Amino acid sequence: MEECSNITENVFYISAFPISETGQCLLFTAVLLMYLMAVLGNMTIVLLVSLVPQLHTPMYFFLSNLAISDVIYVSVTLPKLLSILLTQDHWISFSACMAQVYFFSLSAGCDILLLTSMSYDRYVAICKPLQYSLLMSKDVCLLLALSPWLISVTNAAAHVLTTSLLSYCLTQNVDHFFCELKELYAITSSDATSRNIFMLIEDALLAFFPFLLIMTSYVFIISTILKIRSSKGRLKAYSSCTSHLTTVILFYGPIIILYSRPESEGSKELDKLLTLLYTAVVPMLNPFVYTLRNQDVLNAIQNVKRKRNMIFLK
Repeated sequence: MEECSNITENVFYISAFPISETGQCLLFTAVLLMYLMAVLGNMTIVLLVSLVPQLHTPMYFFLSNLAISDVIYVSVTLPKLLSILLTQDHWISFSACMAQVYFFSLSAGCDILLLTSMSYDRYVAICKPLQYSLLMSKDVCLLLALSPWLISVTNAAAHVLTTSLLSYCLTQNVDHFFCELKELYAITSSDATSRNIFMLIEDALLAFFPFLLIMTSYVFIISTILKIRSSKGRLKAYSSCTSHLTTVILFYGPIIILYSRPESEGSKELDKLLTLLYTAVVPMLNPFVYTLRNQDVLNAIQNVKRKRNMIFLK
């Protein structure tokens, strides 16, 4: 906790990445491309799932929810980073900072819980195929999709409430590229011990426990796949969960590295890069992961193109 006056100003200074002008231009271009690809790719998935009847299945229903969450995920952090790199205006208002805290917490929590729901869907599809229609009924799917949103909305509101009640130092220099909770707790002049404990409990309940459930489901999935006698059957079962497993690895990989790595001098910049990896790169890659090797989605794209051409011909 920094020693300073118990005063809360209405602005924060986002330090972002201290790099040269050339580096800032390159980073701006890269972040802009990642942002546009993430938004366009994920919104394309939402439209395809909405328009194509063949994609009206539990897996794609969860995927469309994940895509919406990813759009929020990138839109709450990257536009401000782009503005900083373009205009060198590092200041952000207190209300805008709290909005970042809220929507980042909401989308991050929602991503984790939706990935957990998707892992259950894959578990039922592969391990209990005869009971799939019963175990993944419409009501169950709605519950598994709405629960992540409701839990994340409540959790994000709790974060904003506890964070907004803190007092902050006059410097208010947030050493990150957005209003990250740990950095806000680091610059407060209030005692943030209870908030840090709350964040640790939340990490255990909303990050580690879902990850444990996902890994447990894949232990059963892999065990079931290995028992399939035909190589064609094993390949078909494996391909049905490859996209989801890839997304889980891409999402959790940087987070595990970030939080398991010991803090040291000069580690802040690496932390920012790792955070940028799972807040920008992963949402950008998800649409490609679910389309490039997914014949259902590729067929859906072809059907939409065909219908569009028929409309133009008329």
